Amino acid sequence: MKDLSYRTPESYLEAKDYSLQNPESFWAEIAKNFEWYSPWNKVLKYDFLKPEIKWFLGGKLNITENCLDRHLITHPDQTAIIFEPNDPKDKAQYITYKELHSRVCQAANMLKANGAKKGDRICLYMPMVPELAIAVLACARIGAIHSAVFAGFSATALAARINDAECSIVLTADGGYRGNKTTPLKEITDEALAHCTSVKRTIVLQHTGLKVQWNKMDLWWHDEIAKVNDDCAAEIMDSEDPLFILYTSGSTGKPKGMVHTCGGYMVYTAYSFQNVFQYQKGDVYWCTADIGWITGHSYIVYGPLAVGATTLMFEGVPSYPDFGRFWEVCAKHKVNQFYTAPTAIRALQKHPVTLVDKHDLSSLKVLGSVGEPINEEAWHWYDDHVGKNNCPIVDTWWQTETGGILISSLAGVTPQKPTYATLPMPGIQAVLLDNEGNEIESSAEGILAIKYPWPSIARTIWGDHERYKNVYFSAYPGYYFPGDGALRDGDGNYRITGRVDDVVIVSGHNLGTAPIENALNEHQLVVESAVVGFPHDVKGNALHAFVITNAAIDNPDILVAELRELVAKTIGPIAKPDRIQVVSGLPKTRSGKIMRRILRKLAAREYDNLGDVSTLLNPEVIEEIKQNS
Repeated sequence: MKDLSYRTPESYLEAKDYSLQNPESFWAEIAKNFEWYSPWNKVLKYDFLKPEIKWFLGGKLNITENCLDRHLITHPDQTAIIFEPNDPKDKAQYITYKELHSRVCQAANMLKANGAKKGDRICLYMPMVPELAIAVLACARIGAIHSAVFAGFSATALAARINDAECSIVLTADGGYRGNKTTPLKEITDEALAHCTSVKRTIVLQHTGLKVQWNKMDLWWHDEIAKVNDDCAAEIMDSEDPLFILYTSGSTGKPKGMVHTCGGYMVYTAYSFQNVFQYQKGDVYWCTADIGWITGHSYIVYGPLAVGATTLMFEGVPSYPDFGRFWEVCAKHKVNQFYTAPTAIRALQKHPVTLVDKHDLSSLKVLGSVGEPINEEAWHWYDDHVGKNNCPIVDTWWQTETGGILISSLAGVTPQKPTYATLPMPGIQAVLLDNEGNEIESSAEGILAIKYPWPSIARTIWGDHERYKNVYFSAYPGYYFPGDGALRDGDGNYRITGRVDDVVIVSGHNLGTAPIENALNEHQLVVESAVVGFPHDVKGNALHAFVITNAAIDNPDILVAELRELVAKTIGPIAKPDRIQVVSGLPKTRSGKIMRRILRKLAAREYDNLGDVSTLLNPEVIEEIKQNS
C-alpha cells in the first residue's frame, strides 16, 4: 500500500488546494490504494437537504481484507496488536498479522456456526482484551453489523442498545478488570437480557474467572472456538453496506445509533490515521481509548490495521498500580505515537513528575489529545514532561458522527498552537456560521459547520433517519452541524469553544443531559430536574443537577446518594452528577422553558455574569440557588 501521508508542508498545501478544487478526484485517488473486488462507478452522490450521502457507489470490498489479508503478503510476522494487561505482573501478548488473521477467521466461523449472517446485528459488551478487537473484525468479515457497547454502561443502558438494534447475538465475558476492580460483565448482561427478546445466543469469554450464572442460550467462547477452523472467506460487501452501529448520547433521552458504512469509513480512517500521527513502518502506536467508543473503533482497530501498523491495546487505567503506569507502558513497548484524553493528562499532572521522569520516554515521536479541547496548562505539562519539548502534539477534533479526525495539525508537518485543533484536514471544508446560518469570513467566533461531505460521515441514525436530519442538517440547511462552537484565528486555526446544544463532554465522554434528567425524575421524590455542565479541573466538565422535590427533605445527603445511584444504575457510573442541589424552582421563561444558560452560570458560580434575567417568570429563584449552592 502506498504511503498516504503528506510528509512536508509543501505536499500538505498541494493536497489541500487540490481537495478544494477537485474533491471527488482527491478522494478517488486515495481510495485506489485499497483492495476492492470491483471498483466504484461513481465517487459521490449527496444531498445535505434530504440528507443522503453515498461514497464510492457500486464499489465492492471487505474491510478485513484491507486490515489483514493484504498484510499477509508483505509482513505476516509483524506484530499487529500488542496487548498490555491490567496487571503489570501479567505477561504482555504480541499478536502478529498472521495470527490475528487466523483468530479473526476462527471467530467469524464461530459466529456463523451460531447462526450469524450478513446484516445481522451483534452486540459486543466486552473488556479491553484482544478478543474484543477480534470480535469487531470477525463481524466485519462475515458482513454482520457490530454494535460495541462500552463495558462501563449499566444493564439498562445495554438493554436499550440491544433492543434498538435488535441484536441476535451478544458477545461478553465473565468479567473485566479496571485497576483493582473487577466488573461482572456476564451478570450485567444477564440483567439486561431479561428485557431483550431479539437475542438468541450469548457467547462468553472466560477472562477473570468470576463465577457466572449459566442460562440455556449461553455458550463459552473457548468451547465454540474449538469447534471451528480458521478458513473463512470474506463476505463481499457493498461500499455503502453498514459496517457498525455505535451509540452516542443525544440531547433527547434516547441514544442515537450512528451508522457507519464499509467503504468510506475504511478510506478515511486509514488516511487520517497515517496523516495526523505521521505513522511510519515499524512504529509502535498506542491509543489509550476503549474500543467501546469511536476513538477505539477508528484509531485502535480499523485505521491502524488498514495501514499495517502495530497498535497497542491496554486493559487497565492510568492510576494502577500507580500514576506512572502510562509512562511505564510507553517505555516498556517503546511507544512512538501516544494518543490520550485531556482528562487523563490533567489527572496525571496532579502527581509528582518523578513518576514520568523515572521512565525512558525517548522513543516518543508524537503526542495526541482526543475527546475535548485541551487546556493550556495541561498542553504545556504534556509538552514539557512527556514530550520533553521534542514531540509535536496533535489536538484532534472529531466525533462519533464524523467517524474520523476532521480538524488537527499533522505531526511535525503543519504548525501546532496550544488549545487549538488548528486546521481542517485536506478534504474537509469547515466553516463558521453566525446564528442565522451565514458564513463568517476571516478571524471570528461562531458555530462550526462542514459544507461538503467526507467519506466517513455517519449515513443515518439506525431506524430513525428523520432524527438524523433534524439533529445534524436542519438547524443550518446545506451544512453538517456538529453541535460545537469555534473560534478561528487570522491563520485559519480553529479552537473548539464547546457544545452549543444540551450535550456535556465529561472526561471526554459525550453525555446528553436529557437521559440523566429522565433518570433523576424516576425518583419518587423528584418532580423536575435540570442538568448542566460546569468547569472541572480534571474532567474538563462535571455535571451539576438541580432537582425540585415534592416534599421537604429532612436529610438531603440520603436523597443525593440515592439519586447518584439511580443515575449509575440507569446509565452508568460515568453519568453520575458531581453536584446535586435541591431547589424550590428553576429559572424559566414565561412560556415555561428552562433557562439553561443561567443554570450553567450558576453552576460555574459566575454570579456577576448572568446576563438578562428580565424575561424570567420567577427571577427570585436565582437568589435562592446562589444562597444554597
